[in-house]
Amino acid sequence: MKIVILGAGQVGASVAEALVHEANDITIVDNDRERLAALQDRLDLRTVCGNAALPSILGDAGLDDADLLIAVTQSDQTNLVACKIAKSRFNVPTRIARLRAADFLEDEQLLSDENFAVDFAICPEENITDYIVRLVDFPEALQVLEFAEGRLVMVAVRAYEGGALVGKPVRKLREHLPSQVDARIAALFRQDQPIIPEGETVIHAGDEVFIIAASEHIRPVLRELRRMMRPVKRVMIAGGGNIGYRVATALQQRLEVKLVEHNRSRAEWIAPRLGDTLVLCGDATDEDLLEQENIAEMDLFLALTNDDEDNIMAASLAKRLGCQRVLALINRRAYADMVQGGPIDIGISPAQVSIGTLLAHVRRADVSQVHSLRRGAAEALELVAHGDRNSSRVVGRSLGEIPLPKGVTIAAIVRDLETPEIIGYQGPVGIQAYGHVVIAHRDTVIQSGDHVIVFCVNKKLVHKVEKLFQVGFGFL
Repeated sequence: MKIVILGAGQVGASVAEALVHEANDITIVDNDRERLAALQDRLDLRTVCGNAALPSILGDAGLDDADLLIAVTQSDQTNLVACKIAKSRFNVPTRIARLRAADFLEDEQLLSDENFAVDFAICPEENITDYIVRLVDFPEALQVLEFAEGRLVMVAVRAYEGGALVGKPVRKLREHLPSQVDARIAALFRQDQPIIPEGETVIHAGDEVFIIAASEHIRPVLRELRRMMRPVKRVMIAGGGNIGYRVATALQQRLEVKLVEHNRSRAEWIAPRLGDTLVLCGDATDEDLLEQENIAEMDLFLALTNDDEDNIMAASLAKRLGCQRVLALINRRAYADMVQGGPIDIGISPAQVSIGTLLAHVRRADVSQVHSLRRGAAEALELVAHGDRNSSRVVGRSLGEIPLPKGVTIAAIVRDLETPEIIGYQGPVGIQAYGHVVIAHRDTVIQSGDHVIVFCVNKKLVHKVEKLFQVGFGFL
């Protein structure tokens, strides 16, 4: 596939890195020559320096025969103009734009082919906000991922010394669960090395365990792997930028939220808009300020400024002063790898969080969802199976028959996603959810239309998985 990416910032560079290893022809456009040179030194791609909103620059980038345009510059206006030009001048089949302003995101007519011609819009700040809110709901988790419109949840946790399954084989998990609850350990990482979990694989303390279950079952399953932390009630946020403001807005009605913003004019702007949040003007790396605001009584500290160093310093300080759990937004992957698991419980890469929704529109098979895991090293995909036993290598076959590449695990299936089923009762009233969850075992048979959750311990395996799920010519 020939892909043109506009913008060589964190998102653009991460997308290029994710796609360049999959036999794609990548061209990236930016007006920063040094940034382009650095990318070209480490990735096999072509670069064009210039203004991404100019037809001449887009022509130089090869848009006249491109299959896909991904416009992820820092400017909404540039991204919109580029998509419009790509449609009207170069007739590019698919156009994706990064947009921040709600005015654009909320007006579908404005993005239609007759106007700015955006096929799909992504908002990284919105994706990151949703991601952080899920972590607040599961304070013991390192990652929380949803599939099949929330019907399935995959959670990454650190196995702790003394946990019910530590020192025991993976097959023992089912013995610890109620008869009506099923789950699967999709992957293990031990000292950053992937281990494909089989029945006799023994879980060690400190292992990073990815476990998947129906949304209503995930909490009892987690209790078997580690201590459940007390629910989060008090949160302190460092940074009142787009992400900090969005997170405070999402949490303030159900939690006690304090937000620290160093810029006085910004603090004065957000304070009246966050009626249930205490907004403080100050520096989140100020030890006296944190102590005055009772940081030791906070359940969670979120460092969400635009500066990696400030986030690392503020989160580390909050942890030292007694905050139970701290999270930092870290753009540089080297920083995230260095600090997570030390003084900082969770380091989040904004680019890796946000590119998942974008990758779902790039994959060759019918992909509904992509989650980038372990800072881009692994991926979890939700693929829709099509065809029959004659036209597909997966449909009509049990998992034991499917030739999965080494390092690939089929973790679960959601069947009949449009059909409601009762998953529990609240008094006499039944609680409904759409789709039937099937936790994958060796004898599980995939049917056409199934949403199949696949875990790849190495993102280089994704291309093989896509080919496996593609329908042959025999399918009518």
